[in-house]
Amino acid sequence: MSDMEDPRPKTFRENLEAYKAVVLNTFNSKPISHWILLALSSGAMLVAFPASSLLSRVYYSDGGESKWIISWVAVAGWPIPALVLIPTYFVLGVSPTPLTLELVVSYIVLGFLSAADNLMYAYGYAYLPASTASLLGSTSLIFSTLFGCLLVKNKINASIINSIVIITAAMVIIALDSDSDRYGNVTDRQYAMGFIWNVLGSMLHGLIFALSELVFVRLLGRRSFHVVLEQQVMVSLLGFVFTTVGLVINNDFQNMASEAKRFKGGRSAYLSVLIWGVVTFQLGILGATAALFLASTVLAGVLNSIRVPLTSIAAVVILHDPMSGFKILSLIVTFWGFASYIYGNCTPDKDSS
Repeated sequence: MSDMEDPRPKTFRENLEAYKAVVLNTFNSKPISHWILLALSSGAMLVAFPASSLLSRVYYSDGGESKWIISWVAVAGWPIPALVLIPTYFVLGVSPTPLTLELVVSYIVLGFLSAADNLMYAYGYAYLPASTASLLGSTSLIFSTLFGCLLVKNKINASIINSIVIITAAMVIIALDSDSDRYGNVTDRQYAMGFIWNVLGSMLHGLIFALSELVFVRLLGRRSFHVVLEQQVMVSLLGFVFTTVGLVINNDFQNMASEAKRFKGGRSAYLSVLIWGVVTFQLGILGATAALFLASTVLAGVLNSIRVPLTSIAAVVILHDPMSGFKILSLIVTFWGFASYIYGNCTPDKDSS
């Protein structure tokens, strides 16, 4: 009878020792260079993405007006990952992935959607505080989960559903606080446009994420570092082409000179904002790609959950964004939603449905 009894529950000390053993085993299973690269890539993601968001908002607050230019900045740095990709072939001793018709079409579609996505986000940064735009951007987690379930047949469990509900509630809190969250020169209509376009951009971002995963599952069949980089380079390049066409049609290239003259700080400040915007966005992408490859999607989720409050806090400190009690509550609720999502990805498959 005693053999059938459940073992006594472990004490906190025993659980702590077991956790330490797992951490040490994990650390010792990889060379020190792996952890250095992981730390650098995580740091790049946590610094570059918030910096890119703040620079987008600075562009508009200091005199910039074009939505196409900020969209263009997001993809104009495509040669940066290409410069990382080329030596990767020699270091890893691999060959470029052959381009089939299906793969080319998928890259064209993803490039077009990426260009549209960046344009939607540009409207958000034009009319919303950077902290608010960052919080609204976290809804991409909801849409990537839903699209991943529909298109890639990813499993969803109770914790992930809980995270979707929680993050949705956080966005409702922001919507209810629009009066204290709006800049004085932004009209009600512009704020509503920024809010709607930001959420639509997050929805499209979630679709892009799911479609990218579908490309790996259906066409590539593997997710090695150089293959992930190849996709990023091709999508950014094609997004750059589509956005450049939009810039030309909208005459924004011709207007850049006059926009730089009236920009706060003059031409040098204008160019600095755009150039650093190009660099930081691509560094963030590279950091996220490396973190995903070196660790897991769970770590990428953890880093993303940290990035949102970092961006909001930096926007309040550096750009003096309005931070009401409602927005603080929304920030806390969003962080809770991310935690629930991460926990849901760590639970066994038997809990999935």
